[in-house]
Amino acid sequence: MGLSFWITLAVIGVLLFLSAFFSGSETALTAASRARIHQLAKSGSKRAGIVQTLVASKERLIGAILLGNNMANILASSLATSIFIAAFGDNGVLYATIAMTTAVVIFAEVLPKTWAINQPDKFSLGVAPLIRPVIFVLAPLTAIVQWLVRAMLGMMGVKTDASRGLSGREEIRDTVNLLHAEGEVIKGDRDMLGGILDLSELEVSEIMVHRTAMMTLDASLPRREIIHAILNSPFTRLPMHNGNPDEIIGIVHSRDVLRELIKVNGDLSKVDVTKITRKPWFVPETTSAQSQLSAFLKNKTHFSLVVDEYGEVQGVVTLEDILEEIVGDIADEHDIELEGITKESDGSYLVEGSLPIRDLNRALNWNLPDDEATTIAGLVIHEAKTIPDQGRQFTFHGLRIKIVRKHLNRLTRLRITPIRDA
Repeated sequence: MGLSFWITLAVIGVLLFLSAFFSGSETALTAASRARIHQLAKSGSKRAGIVQTLVASKERLIGAILLGNNMANILASSLATSIFIAAFGDNGVLYATIAMTTAVVIFAEVLPKTWAINQPDKFSLGVAPLIRPVIFVLAPLTAIVQWLVRAMLGMMGVKTDASRGLSGREEIRDTVNLLHAEGEVIKGDRDMLGGILDLSELEVSEIMVHRTAMMTLDASLPRREIIHAILNSPFTRLPMHNGNPDEIIGIVHSRDVLRELIKVNGDLSKVDVTKITRKPWFVPETTSAQSQLSAFLKNKTHFSLVVDEYGEVQGVVTLEDILEEIVGDIADEHDIELEGITKESDGSYLVEGSLPIRDLNRALNWNLPDDEATTIAGLVIHEAKTIPDQGRQFTFHGLRIKIVRKHLNRLTRLRITPIRDA
């Protein structure tokens, strides 16, 4: 064995080291915590900034690493084959294949990737300054490879989008769901985090109190009757109208009424409720819950009326309605508790048709879709493609649903039985 043999062996060792470097870098940079790296970058870490830059163009990063890794492996295998052929003749090809497969799998794949996956953040910070110039050098070749791949996938009808992938919002949601499945996050915390993430996707029309359940006051009623209704109401703010519920003239606050009563020493005949009403605030039904929450906080108010595109009142939305989407139902000593769900002895549930699907999902840990309908009755109508009669029964989304009660065109009560429990 001459000098050339040892030089070739040393080159193979260097190539295997480069292969291990590329393999570990790929695993670390794709598994590193984006949140932790972002925080380190904000703290002034230059290495973290490099990691962020590399991961921002993930397709180019992966392409360059794979190209470098394969070049190192192929060249190392070719050199090893030449050595083994020189030593063992034609059988050297078999020996070289066995030796290089073992070396690549153990030292260039499993070992570095295991190391990187156990310390992805630390590993990525260490290799980022070294991998950046490699990506720059291989950029032309990587671009050609990416173009060829996209062209071939395009001929097969596969659309590629470099910007496509999990958004930060989806990544957080999936992480929380995984931690819940593993028992590290309780259901209540998962629901709250999910509620926060859903705010931007929810419209106020999906969480408002519908006009059919909205309590309003007729300003033409006797003063005593109006004041008694205000003081006996479970709500602190009530819309007032002049005979037509669609024409709201103002919002009366029970605290303002109490102040007026104190001023006149409790003489109800001297209190003109219409003079202490506040200007109503109207918002479009397509307003996002997140935008409305910001508006409530900015304007320091808790109550607004929801209108459709024609300006007709569809319901009311309050700060409490939005907060309940995050923390769940908020009840106090003045709330009237509405029984929306009743569990029967046979495992079925009697459910009010007006119950929002989101509340049903949260209460029973179901996963009914709420894209096409807001209430459970609306979902049944959407799935049935008609307004079903009382007594009709349907099966969808793993549930058997029977129409128990119907009033005019409204499904007021349903019996829902999970099929797995039936």
